[in-house]
Order: sequence, then C-alpha cells, then structure tokens
Amino acid sequence: MTSYDFTSESVSEGHPDKVADQISDAIVDLFLSRDPRAKVAVETLTTTNRVVLAGEVRTTNGAEVSLEEMNQVARDVVKRIGYEQEGFHWETMSVENHVHGQSAEIAMGVEGEGTYKQEGAGDQGIMFGYATDETPEMMPPALLYSHQILKKLAELRHSGAEEVLEPDAKSQVTLRYENGVPVGVNAVVVSHQHKANASLDGLREIIRPVVAEVLPNGWFPPEDKFYVNPTGRFVIGGPDGDAGLTGRKIIVDTYGGAAPHGGGAFSGKDPSKVDRSAAYATRYLAKNVVAAGLAKKCVIQVSYAIGVAEPLSIFVDTFGTGRAPEAKIAAALRELFDLSPRGIRTHLGLDAPIYAPSAAYGHFGRTPGPNGEFSWEKTDLAAELRGLN
Repeated sequence: MTSYDFTSESVSEGHPDKVADQISDAIVDLFLSRDPRAKVAVETLTTTNRVVLAGEVRTTNGAEVSLEEMNQVARDVVKRIGYEQEGFHWETMSVENHVHGQSAEIAMGVEGEGTYKQEGAGDQGIMFGYATDETPEMMPPALLYSHQILKKLAELRHSGAEEVLEPDAKSQVTLRYENGVPVGVNAVVVSHQHKANASLDGLREIIRPVVAEVLPNGWFPPEDKFYVNPTGRFVIGGPDGDAGLTGRKIIVDTYGGAAPHGGGAFSGKDPSKVDRSAAYATRYLAKNVVAAGLAKKCVIQVSYAIGVAEPLSIFVDTFGTGRAPEAKIAAALRELFDLSPRGIRTHLGLDAPIYAPSAAYGHFGRTPGPNGEFSWEKTDLAAELRGLN
C-alpha cells in the first residue's frame, strides 16, 4: 500500500506503566552511580497508594545499595512526576521491596567465566533498530508528534501555567500517507487527567494550541476528529485508576508500531542486558545508515544467545530504498561497530547512570545529552558509511 492511514500513540510520564518504568530506571541509575558494572533487573508495580519493587541485583566492586535507598528513589520519582493525590501520593504511599541478589549461574555466563571466556549476552533474544527520513529526528512522525504533545503538556503542568492538568495522559495521532509520504493528520486523540473543577471545553482549549504547535502547519485535523477526553471526565487516573507495570509500553518506547520489536523491555535493566543495549545499538546503526544517505528508511535485527558474546546474526532491510546492497551494508556495520555486549557498552558509553530520562517520551528520537544520555542518537558513523553509496 502506498496510500493509507497510520496511527501511533504515546503516554505521559504520569501514566501508571510509565511511573513504573521511571522508578525502575532510577534504580538502575542508582546502582550504576555506585558501580558502572552493576547488574540490575528491577521490576516495579504501581497501584493505589502502593509501589512494589522486585528483581535481582549485584555489584561487582563491593558497593552497597540498601533497600531503603531504593525505596527513597521510588518516592523521589513519584514526587518529581507530581503525584500528590489521595489515591497516589509520593509521601503517603507504601513501598514494598522484594529486590534480592542475582543468580550466581547467570553471573558466571555473562562475566566471562563461562564456556565462552568472554563477557556474554545477559540473555538470548532478538532486537530491532529502525530509522526513517520522514522527520529530522529520523523517527516515525505519528509517534514523534504523540510524544511531543504530551511532553509539552507536562511542561505546562510542571510550570504551573495550567493548574487543572494532572499527571496521567495519553495521546494518539493518525497520519494520512499518499504515495508512501505523510501529507496530513486525519485525527488526534488526547485524554488528559484533570482536577475535578476543570471543564471539558476548558481542557480542549488548553490542549488545542499545543497540538497546533507540534503538528506541521496546515495539519491540524478536522474539528470533529480532534478528540479531547472522549469519555467526558478523567479525574481518577494514574496508579489509582489503573495498575502499572515496568515494560508494558514497549511500542511507545520504540517506534510506535512502524517497525518490528524484539519483545524485550528496556527499563529496569543494566546495559549488559542486550534487550536494552543491542536495541540501542541497532537504532544507532539504522540511524547512521539513513543519515549517510544509504537508505530512506532502514531496519536492523540482531540476535544473541545467553553467555555468547558475538551476535548470532545481523539482518538489514532498507525496504527497497537502499543505495547500496543490504549485504554490503551489513558487512560494513560489523566492521565499524563491535556488536558484542562489551563492544556496545564501550562504544556508546552505556555504563553511566544515564537511563532515567529515557523512561518517558520514548528512548529514541531524543537529543544526546552532556553526560552521555541518548548516545545512541548520534550520527558519527555516517561519514564512514557514505563511502558505500
């Protein structure tokens, strides 16, 4: 199909699943700040005035992180998001902590002490990375706009400019494509939690200029396709309205359904877990392929076996837009980038406490930060790849 509609959604930092993701990643950062080689796999459950932590951790340098410190991190995250509601409040919520030490058998395989004598992948699995030239960020536009709408609304809430807004929100954007190119927006949906005294018409006029600012000029949808709080009321929300779990928004985290997903979540995992680090690496490589002009869009898949350092396979698909053979691109990527877990961590600087910002509004399409955040968004391989053109 060359003419079609395509829809992606996003959720705000106050969505129950995203609250869980942010707590898990803040705990990852806490451990990495004490030990860059710490092993962390922490899951979070959020529900009415309750947070439950569970998972496995291990430090390699003897550093200690107490349960109380993890619990305080959870409260700090909830406070930063802005939850001070009767059903979910950073100060009064209970925190149950069931985090324990990592299995010694897993440690043996991933620390270079097992059969393969190298630092192996922390698990088996397949990971995908994707990039497209449809936006300057090289992200699918429906997802990018969905993220940006919610991020700007959160900024209004945090600044105090719009006091009726509460933390929980969802967005959805439907793009119209003609001849494979996005040409307009057919529909926008924004459901935003609000204070009890807010009116639906008032919310609509708060959200309207934000949507208009995010979308390209002339792309605002028809009025009857601009949906704000379609149920009419959204006062009870967040973890009080619906339980949240780490890793339940993997399509929001990646490409909004525009590309395959390997299935593994990112948040709560240290970079030895290839679910996370290899997904970042494949995004980095796909983005550099597109930035080099080798394709208009590109998806890359890699696969791993637990305890084995080198990927079992690398697959490149340029959807018929490639300006070099895909096998040649794959060979060049292997030459330029070490796809072993250690190679990925070293090249992208993933052993630092950089993950908390990634846990809301997408792991991709972001701006690299001064402390190594979003290093996988750089295009520093593009110049070398252009020689394949």
